[in-house]
Amino acid sequence: MLTLKQKIAAIPDGAGALFFIQIFATLGFAVLYSTLVLYATKKLNFSTKDATAIMGVFGAFNYGLHLFGGYLGGRFMSNRNLFVGGMVLQVIGCAWISGGSVSQLYWGLAFFLTGSGLNVTCLNLMLTQRFKPEDDRRESAFLWNYAGMNLGFFVGFTVAGYFQLQEDYPSLFIFATVGNFLAIVLAGFNWKVLGDLNTQLLDVSPTQFKLRFALGLTVLIGLVPLVYVMLQHAELSGNLVIITGIMIALIMGFLTLKHRDARERNNMSAYLILTLGSLVFWTLYQMAPMGLQLFAVNNVNRQVWGIEIAPQWIQNINSFVIMVGGPLVAIWFDKLRAKGWNIDVPKQFSASLILIGAGFLVLPLGISLAGADGLSAFKWIALSYILQSLGELLISPVGYAMIGKLAPRQYQGVMMGTWMLVTGVASVLASYFSGLIPEATEGLASSTNATYSHIFSSLGWGSVAVGVTMIILIPLLRKLITASATPAAATSAAH
Repeated sequence: MLTLKQKIAAIPDGAGALFFIQIFATLGFAVLYSTLVLYATKKLNFSTKDATAIMGVFGAFNYGLHLFGGYLGGRFMSNRNLFVGGMVLQVIGCAWISGGSVSQLYWGLAFFLTGSGLNVTCLNLMLTQRFKPEDDRRESAFLWNYAGMNLGFFVGFTVAGYFQLQEDYPSLFIFATVGNFLAIVLAGFNWKVLGDLNTQLLDVSPTQFKLRFALGLTVLIGLVPLVYVMLQHAELSGNLVIITGIMIALIMGFLTLKHRDARERNNMSAYLILTLGSLVFWTLYQMAPMGLQLFAVNNVNRQVWGIEIAPQWIQNINSFVIMVGGPLVAIWFDKLRAKGWNIDVPKQFSASLILIGAGFLVLPLGISLAGADGLSAFKWIALSYILQSLGELLISPVGYAMIGKLAPRQYQGVMMGTWMLVTGVASVLASYFSGLIPEATEGLASSTNATYSHIFSSLGWGSVAVGVTMIILIPLLRKLITASATPAAATSAAH
């Protein structure tokens, strides 16, 4: 049995530092993710439709730039340099937003989104490079990294809720600025151990590196005004994201039909079906900082045991369930599998869609039981978040692992990119649904309850229907996926 000191000594250089860097790097995103819609509507007087459109593009840009970040870091700037450069842009963005004007919001978001969209992938790549391919500790390291991210969300949501109750937005964004700056400080103190270990950039000459770095830096800075312009036309940008998603879906369908290897073609077909299911899940999930948050602010009695619950604190239900429930679900699944239960990807996807659907269906029930003031009891939205979080536990961890299993080698990049784009498309779709909500009149929750009930019911039953369809398709999906587990395939992979 290894002692704690021996276990700590066995951690590769840089892996421990990345855990703490992840916490502080997440704070700015947590603050904006949980506060942007409220800040835009309450402080800057945006309409609900305009505020949710901005939030939709926020999610689309953030997730859409992740794939490009890995390419820019690995081939032009190095992951370490791009991560710090992205964090610098996040610091500038949060500081700029704290100014309090509409113009400063747009420019601040442009800086922040460029940074956060590009540097998240770099942090993950720096972590995975600390381990050799056969090192089993990698999975544990990413679990710790995921825990660090959720801890950052928990702190960010908690502080955001405190300042939200005070309506002190400048102090909140300064907090985010300082938090992100501390991530840069930590990276600086650990600069040597965070260097890239396995990228194509390591093979170039010093002169070539300088040229590539200059080009990468130009792209990094040049993206800021481009994102700024697209934010000014949030609805148009959202439509472009949807069109891009449709085009990529058609391309993936064409590649699947034309692929010659029957086994790999089956895998790709299963991937496409599961990806469509995930689009439904993430569309509902991305309602949290948009329509669900507006509902919590205007239509929920947030007084619990004499304490006013800030809307951002409600999102901490998700963080808590993920941090505590993740290990428990993993242990539970291991025990069930040991008893012969077949818990596979199709089952988990189906269950996740039904769970998040149920999470939305409890809200109309809460609305129907609202008091004379039209406010729903807090327990209903709390139950909704718990059900949604349980659904996330089933679909999120297996997503990337699924790609590694189903993607042919030559399509791994595009299939990973497609999977990441799904969340961006879902964010835009969530903004469309949230934009259907009429402007709230403070103190008159009953004026919007019917609309909320209709939207939540439609989304909930839609997700349940897709989940049931996925259950029906489980035999087909298993047939498609198990085709990759033939002895011949395993032998070929081994060589």
